[in-house]
Amino acid sequence: MSKIRAFTMPKWGIEMTEGTVAEWKFGEGEAFSKGDLICLIETDKITNEVEAEYDATVRKIVVPSSDQPEPVGALLAVFDDGSASDEDIAKFVEDFVPAQGGVAEGKQKKKEGEPKEAAIEGHEDKPKAITIDTNRPISPEALKLAEAEGVDISDIEGSGRGGRITFQDVQQALRGPSTASPKGTAVLPDETDVFASPLARRIAAIHGIELGSIKGTGARGRISKKDVLAKVPEDTGSSAPTAFGAPFEAVPNEAKVIPFDKIRKVVAKRLTAAKQNIPHFYLRVSVKADKMLELRKTANVVLGTKASVNDYVVMAAAKALAAHPDVNVQLHGEEIHSFPHADIAVAVASPKGLVTPIVRQANRMRIDQIAAKTKELVGKAGEGKLGFEEMDGGTFTVSNLGMFGIENFDAIVNPPQGAILAVGGAERRAVETDDGGIEFATMISFTLSVDHRAIDGAAGAQFLKTFKGLLENPEELFA
Repeated sequence: MSKIRAFTMPKWGIEMTEGTVAEWKFGEGEAFSKGDLICLIETDKITNEVEAEYDATVRKIVVPSSDQPEPVGALLAVFDDGSASDEDIAKFVEDFVPAQGGVAEGKQKKKEGEPKEAAIEGHEDKPKAITIDTNRPISPEALKLAEAEGVDISDIEGSGRGGRITFQDVQQALRGPSTASPKGTAVLPDETDVFASPLARRIAAIHGIELGSIKGTGARGRISKKDVLAKVPEDTGSSAPTAFGAPFEAVPNEAKVIPFDKIRKVVAKRLTAAKQNIPHFYLRVSVKADKMLELRKTANVVLGTKASVNDYVVMAAAKALAAHPDVNVQLHGEEIHSFPHADIAVAVASPKGLVTPIVRQANRMRIDQIAAKTKELVGKAGEGKLGFEEMDGGTFTVSNLGMFGIENFDAIVNPPQGAILAVGGAERRAVETDDGGIEFATMISFTLSVDHRAIDGAAGAQFLKTFKGLLENPEELFA
């Protein structure tokens, strides 16, 4: 048989009397799964997202999204498992009676001459109505259902205020006791078995707790997470099985000792001294790289080379250094050595550690020559065949981690050089145009780490301004 379910205006908080359906996330005829967002409901204080507590199909939207508020308990939609006929859905809507305690109770129009009876799935063949003579507190709808179904309320423990028997108490009595799932299984009880929250059902299923044995302390006797947690044994221990598999067990975590090799000893010593003794300061700039990336494609075809983005960065840095010799320096004791040509050290992660082979006089080289030289040096670094003359000196260093997805970073100055340029990854960003509009551009972040003993802030800033202009107008690199 089909399972037809009413979806009514929920009640959040004691002061809520009505709500407005702001938006339906599913249309009539569409199926949803447990946990899906069904609709948005607005109150005078908040907008709540209502999630599905079971799998079903939207058969009828009674209240479409609008600005018109509906009272708590009003029928908003009808769901089922997809097997009910349109006539069954229409009759369900026509016969619907708001639950006891809701604001909509008493506002539902009854068909003239027809008494209204609450329909409980699985109890279509109702016994003859009986009259219940009792002095126990019971809600009108609960009494009506008990009389119609012939339920003896003497054994029902009321979950309402002051022990009052609610409509849900009678429903539970009709269904009888539920059976618990084996402990450790994640099978959730059907949503109609007991009046409980989805989280309470999940916790009960994981711990094998019978929901029917729990008295709910929530609104209208609803079983909450707190009610179920109160039943969870405190001595379950870490060895108890769970719904998610075997318990966690620690394994030995012994260190593998790797002594420094010769290169790492040198790098560690130099960088420690550099960070301790050099007063670093940092200058940052972002560069629009779209023109450079487009020109690179064309130049690679025309020149028959495969110059990388890093090769263009080296070329732009070399030309900017030639224009700003006060940044193209080395510091030796209390002397600053300024050079007319840029010997660019390129940081390379080799199998033996970090090395910085040098592209000498890069400011005098074409892009294809820089690309060829860099490829040669990187190849030698990978094979461990770099010579002393290829590592000694250098007036400036470029360190690029952009290919690893790093947005930006601060590099340590490589003494005796006065500065090092850290290159981040390219990313699309929204930027302001010259006329005040917005466009998306490919941006690359650069950070210049500077030895303040040898280079002033203004000198570093002027160098970055020239460097940025060359990359954003790359045709000037070939002038």
